[in-house]
Amino acid sequence: MIFLNSELSVTERSPNARFHVVPMPLEKTVSYGSGTADGPAALITASDQLERLWRGFEPCTAGICTTPPIDCSGALDTALSALATRTEGIARAGQIPVTLGGEHSLTWAAVMGVKRALDRPIGIIQIDAHADLRRAYQGFRHSHASVMQLLAEEEGLPLAQYGVRALCAEEVECRARNNVIFIDAEDLVTGNIHDVTLPDDFPEDVYVSFDVDGLDAAIMPATGTPVPGGLGYYQSLALVRSALKGRRCVGLDVVELAPIDGADVWDFTAAQLTYALMGIVLQNEQA
Repeated sequence: MIFLNSELSVTERSPNARFHVVPMPLEKTVSYGSGTADGPAALITASDQLERLWRGFEPCTAGICTTPPIDCSGALDTALSALATRTEGIARAGQIPVTLGGEHSLTWAAVMGVKRALDRPIGIIQIDAHADLRRAYQGFRHSHASVMQLLAEEEGLPLAQYGVRALCAEEVECRARNNVIFIDAEDLVTGNIHDVTLPDDFPEDVYVSFDVDGLDAAIMPATGTPVPGGLGYYQSLALVRSALKGRRCVGLDVVELAPIDGADVWDFTAAQLTYALMGIVLQNEQA
């Protein structure tokens, strides 16, 4: 399966492509709804219906190469190690890994691979309904609910969160300890906020992690832990676009799609979101 298969030329899907899509059908620590293992395939299938043109230009002309899916049939540690190796290789080649999930725990491995390749500071921009800052959840250290604690506290990576509207006291304390930047969903939505500015000392290299439950549940119900009161589609993209200003995206992921049988619109939404993020990255590089 190939992302945007019906639209790409042979050259555009070559190994020299700017973006390398990494399907990661991970479903090991989900704690409510299931189905994330089917997310990457559903998203890629839906991408066949996308148009090349987005906001007046064609992001795919930079090239989109779809790599084989990561094998998630074995132990979680094995799958995460394989993903880190994959994203490290992509980043070392000067290209941008685009990991399609799969549950959010995969982001730790995707980021660590890029970090190893670049060997310089990386900041994280997170769109999400949840803070994911628990030290562990339901016995899993590498839980989808702990992924940002691992990156921000254990690895010391600067983190900016937008759209959160479900978090516990432990996560509030973790935010404070680690100087996490955040604007939560209620303030973003009721204040009609579309633009954010990261502090000057936030790293120049940025990884974008987009959990589809960051979108309002009315826009994206096809996820394991939907929460009302979330971001609009265009608002979420505007937040990423503004946060990236003056910085360079070195990797991104779109996670937590859990397809609903007979409701392909949500798969298409995730596919369009992924292509839009690629477009934003390219526009930002050209600015």
